[in-house]
This record gives sequence, structure tokens and C-alpha cells, in this order.
Amino acid sequence: MESTIARIIVFAFDLAEAAQRKRIDSLLTAGHDIRTVSFRRQNMRGRTPEFPNLDLGEIPNQRLFLRLALLLRALPKLFQHRSFLAGADIIIARNFDLLALAWLSRRERTPLIYECLDIHSVMTGIGTVNTLMRAVERFLLRRIQLLWTSSPGFLTHYFVALQNYRGPSVVVENKFWFGSKAPPRPTIEDRPREGGRLVLGWVGSIRCQSSFDILCAVAQAMPKDLKIEVHGSIHHHAVADFDARVDTLSNVTFHGPYSYPDGLAEVYGRCDLVWAQDLWQRGGNSDWLLPNRIYEASWYGCPSIAVAGTQTGHRVESDGLGPVIPTATAQDLQSCLKNLTRADCLAFADHILGMNDEAFRLTNEDVKAALTPILAD
Repeated sequence: MESTIARIIVFAFDLAEAAQRKRIDSLLTAGHDIRTVSFRRQNMRGRTPEFPNLDLGEIPNQRLFLRLALLLRALPKLFQHRSFLAGADIIIARNFDLLALAWLSRRERTPLIYECLDIHSVMTGIGTVNTLMRAVERFLLRRIQLLWTSSPGFLTHYFVALQNYRGPSVVVENKFWFGSKAPPRPTIEDRPREGGRLVLGWVGSIRCQSSFDILCAVAQAMPKDLKIEVHGSIHHHAVADFDARVDTLSNVTFHGPYSYPDGLAEVYGRCDLVWAQDLWQRGGNSDWLLPNRIYEASWYGCPSIAVAGTQTGHRVESDGLGPVIPTATAQDLQSCLKNLTRADCLAFADHILGMNDEAFRLTNEDVKAALTPILAD
């Protein structure tokens, strides 16, 4: 069956954000005609779109109610530029607030896809505001044509269990995206083999205080047996004491940001395994998501360590991607690492490197399958 080329309008918060770039690039590589309607965030710069873009101005991180006010303020501009939305075959809206904006501004009942990569904590609480937000989302869920989520945990625990959603859905996992040219995967001979301390990496967007507390406690308890290497960007508003605590621990090193994706081979190549668990929003989003880092690490043959009872832990255990600890505590992590040898890490790596590449990379076929429920109609 030949691929259908569609004109797709993507409602985005920031075109420089990594997951958003990946989604748009995957649609472009699949041959679709892309336009974007986007805001800008102060802390994310660096992409001048090579496709038509309607800029709606700057919007802050986190401050939900200010964001909602700015979204409403953007409506007149959208109505002034209604011709920009004309002729679209599909609209894709990232997250709840952009879904509302897309629904209010769409023309000609264009099919609407709601893409959800995270469940914000405001959607899971029990207060009046939380209940109201879920009610608005349920209203919109009844008016979309397709739901995309990045993890089956979001469907099971939130959209079905809390929102009673029974409509069409596709799980589009947040896999590694390379475009048309994938970097080579290493061989088992490339994995760390030297003696000395195990190296545990923490890679990506560093914003989880609970993870940092656990890793620091284990580093302090195992100075002769463990090194912890941190690579990425620190969200200092979330991990306020990062620099001061790292300075007190001789076996914890912060390497700073890395080039994406070109720098990943070196980052993962120097780690025996990586901490993959998100603990930022425990009991909700963090328990349900599948983080991009498990796909990146696995591409490079690096085992992941996760926590049982979470979607990440289930995937790591079921696919043999690394060890799983019973609870998210320093005691359980320390116990695991004390009993883990480099030979164990190499055995995990050998298994991971033997798995099919498509378990970890997003392909054009994945993109085509995600759009099929719309384009097949």
C-alpha cells in the first residue's frame, strides 16, 4: 500500500524542545507537508523552522494558569490567520492546553490528534481545579479523532481508568530518532571492561530531586566501589542543591550538557549502566511513563536500572534491559549495586545489543502506522 502524503499542522509549545523536534522531523522525513503553530520558551532556543510557522509569542514553563491566559490571548491571532489553517488534512496538538487551542481554532472539522507525552499533576489531583481540568479534557477527548500516547501506562492508568476514554488510540513510544541515517550501534567489545569501580550514569534532563538524593546517598555509602557520572542539563529550580552536594562527593562527577545525538555514543559508552527511573511525579506520571533514556541507552548497549511497579521497571525487566530494584530507596539501589559485577553488566549489554534495532529507534513505518487510523478513513 502506497503512503499517503498529508498536510499536517502541529500545535507546539517550542520548536527547539527535543521531543517536539523529533516528532516534526519524523513527519517531515516521512514526506508529509508540515506547518506549525508554536509558542517559544525562554530556556529553549536554537531552531529556525524550515517550514511555515505561525509564531504565537513567548510562554513560561510550569506556571499553568498564566499559560492558559496566554493561550486564550493567542486566539485572536489564530482567527486573524485562519487561512494558515486552511487545507489541513490533520491537526496534531501536543498536550492538553494546546489541544484546547487547536480545537477552538480548527476549520472544516479537520481530524484532530491529541498527543500526550506526560500527564501533568494538575490532571490527577482531587481538588476542585483538578476535577475541572479533567472535565474539560473529557469534553475535548470526545471531540478528537485519535489519541497518541508515548506509554501504555498512560492509557491504562489515566485515560481509561480516570477519563473513561474508549476512543481510538495509538502508542507511539518516545524512541530514539535519527532521521534517514542512524549511527552505528557498538559491539560488545566496545563496552567498558576495565577493572575498578562500576560507573553508574545519570543522563538527560536532570530535574528529579528524589533521584538525586538516592544517588548521592549511594555514592556516599560506596566511595570505593562506585562512580556516578552525570551528563545533561540541570534544572536548578528542581534540584536546587545540585552543585554544592556534588562538590562534597569525590566519586560524583558532573560533565555538563552533551551534543545530541552525536555525543550520546561517548556518554553511554563510558557507563556500565544508567539510572533510568523518573521519580519526579511519583504515584502518577513518573510511574506510567517510558523515558526516552531507556531507548538511547539500549541503542548503545548500556543497561538501565529501574524500579519495580512502574512502567519503566516493567519494560526494563520484561525486555532484559537491566536490573530492577524493589523500591525507590538508596538501600535497595545500594544492595543491587553491591551484588552487581561488571560481568553482569556485560551480560545485559550482550543481550541488548542482540535485540532488533527497531525496539529502540523510531522508524518511518512507526510514523505511518501512527497516522493510519486517520489517513485510512
